[in-house]
Amino acid sequence: MSRYIRDSKTGNPIAPMRQPGYYPGYSTLEQRKFWDATTRRVVEHRVNEVPPIRFFLPEELPTMTAIVSRILPQDDRLPEWQIPILNYIDERLFKNEIDGYQYEDMPSDRDAYRLGIRAIDETAKAMHGEVFAQLNALEQDHVLKSIHDGEKRAAEHIWAKMSIKRFWALLVQDCVKAYYAHPWAWDEIGYGGPAYPRAYMRLEGGMPEPWEVDEARYQWDAPANSLSDALDPGDNTSEPSHPGQGGTH
Repeated sequence: MSRYIRDSKTGNPIAPMRQPGYYPGYSTLEQRKFWDATTRRVVEHRVNEVPPIRFFLPEELPTMTAIVSRILPQDDRLPEWQIPILNYIDERLFKNEIDGYQYEDMPSDRDAYRLGIRAIDETAKAMHGEVFAQLNALEQDHVLKSIHDGEKRAAEHIWAKMSIKRFWALLVQDCVKAYYAHPWAWDEIGYGGPAYPRAYMRLEGGMPEPWEVDEARYQWDAPANSLSDALDPGDNTSEPSHPGQGGTH
């Protein structure tokens, strides 16, 4: 079963592309000559220097890779233009970089990930008989949705050590932060990028800056083997927040 998104009007698959989203042809990096040297160095580093995997253990990588691929899928991106979300999560944990606080019902972020990976695999086995990475995309979505909903389908001994809701929030927050810190994601959402020292000029009326492009929206349907379009009663979200993506959100 195809994981590709489909054109809502024609039903045809939308092929993976270098730059998905509603701002075709826009490139934040094309503006780097207008940035100061420090900003240019930091942003270019995110693209050119992908950190190696140093925190996650080899036996944890299949599960984490599959988790990230379902929380924030990149099926609409060509493989060489996919943002290395997992690498940046790994880097944060390897360096033990935190937000400066810790909830009393949570262990350290490092321990939370070690425990959470085990809990998700145990939940996958309880629900579908295989570890998470061995499940199909829809089965994986159901496992992650159970975590999102706070349903302790398995691994009670692990959830006794940390909040299932807070772990889910940590996981999603890390995925989103890693993705949208990358210039390719800025292109996708039409973000103008750093504006120092040039600064922004058009601060009212929603007009694009001279170096930006107008929005060109398109309608699409999420893959049939995902829960992207399955809304819970009372959920007022009409479409995924990430244009062109399937997965659990």
